[in-house]
Amino acid sequence: MAWTPETRAYGATQTVPSAGVDAARLDTGLRKYLLGVYNYMASGLLLTGIIALLVATTPALLQLFYPQVQTPAGLVRQPTILAWIAMLSPLAFVLVLSFGINRLSRTAAQALFWLFAGAMGLSLTNIFLVFTGESIARVFFITAATFAAMSIYGYTTQRDLSKMGAFLMMGLIGIIIAGLVNIFLASSALQFAISVIGVLVFVGLTAWDTQRIKNDYIEHAYAEGTELAAKRTVMDALALYLNFINLFTLLLQLFGQRNE
Repeated sequence: MAWTPETRAYGATQTVPSAGVDAARLDTGLRKYLLGVYNYMASGLLLTGIIALLVATTPALLQLFYPQVQTPAGLVRQPTILAWIAMLSPLAFVLVLSFGINRLSRTAAQALFWLFAGAMGLSLTNIFLVFTGESIARVFFITAATFAAMSIYGYTTQRDLSKMGAFLMMGLIGIIIAGLVNIFLASSALQFAISVIGVLVFVGLTAWDTQRIKNDYIEHAYAEGTELAAKRTVMDALALYLNFINLFTLLLQLFGQRNE
């Protein structure tokens, strides 16, 4: 499932600095702002990973979400209602943050981000049941390297990536629809196509979002410590976090080694 906040609804990007803002000061502020965004994103990923691993390796917790059930094929783990709630709850947090950010305080927005990261950890517990730990670690590092490369590209390129946005969003909508259809079809060929196209879409979105974040800061030059800067940090971190998580899960579908 591709989680997609429309944090991108914040508007068009510009590359013209705000009037009266010193270039050197703007550059320092931009670097500090981006560091805060990436720190939030990385901390969210760390919390997600810890919770997913904790549940997967704690028998009592795992039994609550994925108890073993006797079937004709033998003992298998099947999701309980709690597991389904965990898998669907991140979407609720994304919607609240995306559509309610202007009405939320900075503290509420930050709290919802951490709750979202925790809920995502619960929803990703099942990857430890499906894939080997070694392949999960390998794909994670592949994802991290790909994400870093595309984020650096988005930050440093002089090419205007804003025109890619509509194309990428169309691709994103397409893979979401195809994914929903494949729930009923259960086609391995369609799943492979979704994974390949999805990887390309989220690779592009990583570069696009990075440039968008940079250009938005240059346009608005958020004052450090303000309510607006704090909430924008959360929303920008959320966008990058979701690009990373979606890229990771899609690459895992392509290259992950399944448990026998």
